[in-house]
Amino acid sequence: MERINWGISGMHCDRCAARLQKVLAAVSGIQSAEVSFADENASVEYDSAGIEPGQIQKAIENAGFEVSH
Repeated sequence: MERINWGISGMHCDRCAARLQKVLAAVSGIQSAEVSFADENASVEYDSAGIEPGQIQKAIENAGFEVSH
């Protein structure tokens, strides 16, 4: 398992963070995701054999948020 931490912009409330966390949890290859509105970040644990960081970033962007590295 790998873990990646990204800054996330575009969240306006805790519900945004909860929605993004739910979106990420549903992506194949992601083991767990913790999204914090207060800290404006996401921590994602994933199986590098099943998904690449670029695909995770795309899922975040498709949900309407931006990633800052």
